[in-house]
Amino acid sequence: MIKEGQIGVTTGNIFPIIKKFLYSDHEIFLREVISNAVDATQKLKTLSDVGEFKGDPGDLSVRVVIDKDAKTLTISDRGIGMTADEVDKYINQIALSSANDFLDQYKDNANAIIGHFGLGFYSSFMVSKKVEIVTKSYKEEPAVKWSCEGDPAYKMEEADKTG
Repeated sequence: MIKEGQIGVTTGNIFPIIKKFLYSDHEIFLREVISNAVDATQKLKTLSDVGEFKGDPGDLSVRVVIDKDAKTLTISDRGIGMTADEVDKYINQIALSSANDFLDQYKDNANAIIGHFGLGFYSSFMVSKKVEIVTKSYKEEPAVKWSCEGDPAYKMEEADKTG
């Protein structure tokens, strides 16, 4: 008998492996999350260039802030942002990259996108007990806060984010 199907992954078993062995150097996480921020700004620039974003993109720099007292590292940008549905699709599913969908739609205008595999974000769990994302899409939808403490359980809620 021939059978076809999909290989399954139990996130409870794979998450510790990703956290420990995704990259050989733990410092790689910084490159990965900064690359995600750069991609977000490049996507907004692309949308602005093709006329799909009507506002002023403003300052598209990526900022890195270290708070030694709070023991936090914050990477922020004013890029494309994500809706709750996009967070659910691209953050809550390992190895699914928004870059591929974006490149398919804007292939002639989006040649500066870095990420393609949907794994880099998870490298932040190699060095952190808790990861938070606060994002607001360029679309007219509420801001979203996503948080996870390094296991498959996460929390997603509406957030207050202006600008």
